Order: sequence, then structure tokens, then C-alpha cells
Amino acid sequence: MQIEQYSFLVTGGASGLGEAVVRAIVAKGGKAVIADLNESAGQALVAELGDNVRFARCDITSGDDVQAAVVMAEKEFGGLQGSINCAGIAVVQKLLDRENNPADLDDFSRGVNINLVGSFNVARLVAASIAKRVAAKPSDEANADNGIIINTASIAAFDGQVGQASYASSKAGVVGLTLPLARELARHGVRVMTIAPGVFATPMMETIPEKAREQLEAGVPYPKRLGNPNEFAKLVMHIIDNAYLNGEVIRLDGAIRMV
Repeated sequence: MQIEQYSFLVTGGASGLGEAVVRAIVAKGGKAVIADLNESAGQALVAELGDNVRFARCDITSGDDVQAAVVMAEKEFGGLQGSINCAGIAVVQKLLDRENNPADLDDFSRGVNINLVGSFNVARLVAASIAKRVAAKPSDEANADNGIIINTASIAAFDGQVGQASYASSKAGVVGLTLPLARELARHGVRVMTIAPGVFATPMMETIPEKAREQLEAGVPYPKRLGNPNEFAKLVMHIIDNAYLNGEVIRLDGAIRMV
């Protein structure tokens, strides 16, 4: 898939991993709709990057919001070739507190709703847009690479820590979406991939204490540092370009295994 010919919906595209992806797409000549709740950061990125970028204020759990972002891509850029879903939250919550009181169910549900249900919501609406485009103008090319959906999980899906029940289970759900969606969308020539990043230097990471950050860096075998969002974006670009990558989850983590 030639990135310079296509447009992509990037959720969480106003900062962190999503921002790096938007910048990489535009650098390759592609177009991006930033779907994010942070309007000021999103509009600032549009002003910086120019005509190949649009901003849509978007809650990924809202069908109306995501559909509006999809329609924007269709109208502004003539169609939508895929999505990179980077929006998500980290809920830190133990099952029992120090007095053995149970966790708040609403907090747990909020993480699952945004990270898992939101990912499915984006995938279903992006897939529908691509499928309609393909049906309207079918390609004569065998095995045409018609679209790509890339979701973001986390190594917490495999190495969940104490206090990560909501986060780890929601990201494990994103991992579980990958193969069923890839198999279903194969008839449309649409691929589905998931990236499971390790510890990355993102705004979410800036909220933790410096000592905890240093401990995380020390736990990465090599390179012994936090991941750079640009490294995540480079993997996204390779996945888009490599048509034989489909139905798989790729850990991007410097070989860290959380224990």
C-alpha cells in the first residue's frame, strides 16, 4: 500500500504515539484525520502540518463521533484507507483496597469501554467505509491491498501487573480482536494488525514518579530506555507497506517482560 496515495484515521492523534503516527503519515505524503478529544492540541497539529491533516473532535466510544470523523475523511480526502487506533486510558485500580473493600466497578468498566469497546467501534465504522468503497470500485488486481486497521494493545495484555486489571484485560481484549477481524475482513482485502508497545515516552508516562520511570527503564534489556513514539510510528509505516502482515500482534518493547 502506497502511503502517499491514501488517507488514514488516527485516534488519539493529537499527542503521544498517535501524534508520531500522524507526523509519519504526512512525511510520507499521506493524509490523516486526527480523531481526539484534545481540540487545542489537534488544531495546533493541523496548523503545523497543513492541508494533508484535518481534526475531528472524537470520543472513540461514540458511534456518532467516530462516524463523523470517517465521513470527514471521505469528504475531505476522497476516501479512507485505514485507521490507526492509539486512543486509550490507563486505569490503576486494585481489586481490593487496604481495608479489603472491593474495587469500584465503574472505574473498571470505563477502562474496558474506552480501550476495548472503543477499538471495536472504530474498527467497525472504518471497515464499513472501506468495504463500501471497494464494492463501488472493485479492483481487477488479485489480492488487492484495500485497507488496513491497526489497533494498539500493550504488553500488559500478556504481563499484567498488580493494579492493572482493567487496563490489562481491556488490552488483552484488543489482542483477541485481531485474528477474528482479520479473517472476517479478508474478503474485502482489508488487513487487521495490532501493536503491543512496552514502556514508551508518552504523556501518560509523564504522570508517574521519576523513580518509577527509572525503574521501568532499568527493566528494559536493550535498549535500556523508554521507547520513542517515532519507533512506534516506524512500525506502523512498515505494517501499512507490508501486505503480508495480517492477523498478528507485534510486541514493540525492547525485550522487556514485566514480572
